Amino acid sequence: MAAEEIVPDDKDWTWVVERRCPECEFEAGAIRGEALGAHILRAVERWPEVLHRPDARERKRPGVWSDLEYGAHVRDVLGVFDGRLRLMLEHVDPAFDDWDQDAAAVEGTYAEQSPLTVAAQIGPAADILATRFDTVPDEAWQRTGRRSNGSAFTVLTLGQYCLHDLVHHAHDVGAPLRQA
Repeated sequence: MAAEEIVPDDKDWTWVVERRCPECEFEAGAIRGEALGAHILRAVERWPEVLHRPDARERKRPGVWSDLEYGAHVRDVLGVFDGRLRLMLEHVDPAFDDWDQDAAAVEGTYAEQSPLTVAAQIGPAADILATRFDTVPDEAWQRTGRRSNGSAFTVLTLGQYCLHDLVHHAHDVGAPLRQA
């Protein structure tokens, strides 16, 4: 399982804040700032169900993460984006540290983690990020931050971009959002 090579995703996904994603059909740019917290919580609600699947550790297609690895990635995405949001709220136009998601999966031994532990960690990480977005002051939504590749975000577009990642990965593991 862990010996199979993962095909790195080197696409620039920043366009998802401008238009609907054709793969998961989510339109992140339509989400208003004050709604981000609730959407983040909703986007992760099916992960316990996914990670309780008997085959959560299995890679179902060559070159693609298992449900467990996706779940560990989602947990870590929540933490990375919380750190980036804090930077944007506390500093003027901060530069974000690079984060290689594929290296994080290897270094963090995602494939070897307990699915039940990861399932238990996603909700609290989502609560932290959702609360931080819920408490963004009105005047802070346009504060900026940037990645080393030059991609610039506002607090709002950072939240939309993160939300798309969460929704898209639920789609990747066959657990798309339930209709409200």
